[in-house]
Amino acid sequence: MSLRIGKFLGIPIKLHFTLALAVLLIAWTLAVGYLPLEYPGLSSITYWLIGIISAIILFTSVLLHELAHSYVAKKNGLPVRRIVLFIFGGVAEIEEEPKEASLEFKLALAGPLTSFTIALILWILHYSASVFGVLAIASLRYGAYINLLLGGFNLLPAFPLDGGRILRALIWYRKKDLLQATRIATRIGIFSSYIFIFFGFFFIIGGSFIGGLWFILIGWFLRNGAEASYKQTIVSEALANILIQDIMTREVHTVDPDLLIKDILETHFMKYKHGGFPVVKDSKLLGIITLEDIKKIPKEKWQETKVSDVMTTCEKLVCAKPNESAVDALMKMSKFNIGRLPVQEDGKLIGIITRSDILYAIQIKKELEGRV
Repeated sequence: MSLRIGKFLGIPIKLHFTLALAVLLIAWTLAVGYLPLEYPGLSSITYWLIGIISAIILFTSVLLHELAHSYVAKKNGLPVRRIVLFIFGGVAEIEEEPKEASLEFKLALAGPLTSFTIALILWILHYSASVFGVLAIASLRYGAYINLLLGGFNLLPAFPLDGGRILRALIWYRKKDLLQATRIATRIGIFSSYIFIFFGFFFIIGGSFIGGLWFILIGWFLRNGAEASYKQTIVSEALANILIQDIMTREVHTVDPDLLIKDILETHFMKYKHGGFPVVKDSKLLGIITLEDIKKIPKEKWQETKVSDVMTTCEKLVCAKPNESAVDALMKMSKFNIGRLPVQEDGKLIGIITRSDILYAIQIKKELEGRV
């Protein structure tokens, strides 16, 4: 569950609910553990204020880090769906993989360079903040350190961290094979995740429960991220150069808008076992009716309710064109959490593409190329 707080560079910015937990955890760690040792003799309120301000600086820095990735992506024609800040930091959801190794390199490097720049700025401000007292000095100093750490951590060669993506770009440039480069980077990323998990358990046994738990969670996050990125690359490669018109279903069972709900349950849903059907009149697409639409109507009204009364109208539909790529279709389905897209040309329905069509195309492509 995420809360949208606005847009920047045309990109929606969202805060995941786990971010509140992260801010409190970081503030507590600083206020109770680090700050009393570094700045002894201050009040508890001062320690907590510094902790909260420092946590806010951290996640603002993470946002700027992700915005740097997003800026490079958008400048090079890659759509960015959104930026989400959560307990482990943040992620810019870039909807397409870079088409060239050089772009992957620039895209990955932008984040760490931004973090190092922020660290330098905060360090300079830290020296000139003595007039504002320990509250400003401690917060700026922590911000400088944490950005230095953030940039360094992201440069670790553990895919899908920035360093892992830089490694993939270099292998990709040398091997001229994105899938092979991703496979190598993923293996290194998974191995690195196990190292984090091992040290996490080691720290817990040694008495540092919070630090050990963070290492375990980071390792788990890296492992899942590496596997998910690898699967995404496999899908993108399998669907490369495949257009919607190549795999869509052309013989579409359609529904007349004037039919009654009770009739189409028998003539369409029970007979063809699909989850939804396009509603068409005179070859023009008017909408789609699904089982979910029908469930909203009381059963006793099915004998008097027309399809046009409950269908999802064309204005609310996400549609596709036959010359779009299959990858774009899959992205649309994922983005809007839908299982099918009507395919239109000149305002007329010429087919429909479903997740099953895409998955079948991926399976065939992998079997023909001998990839697992």
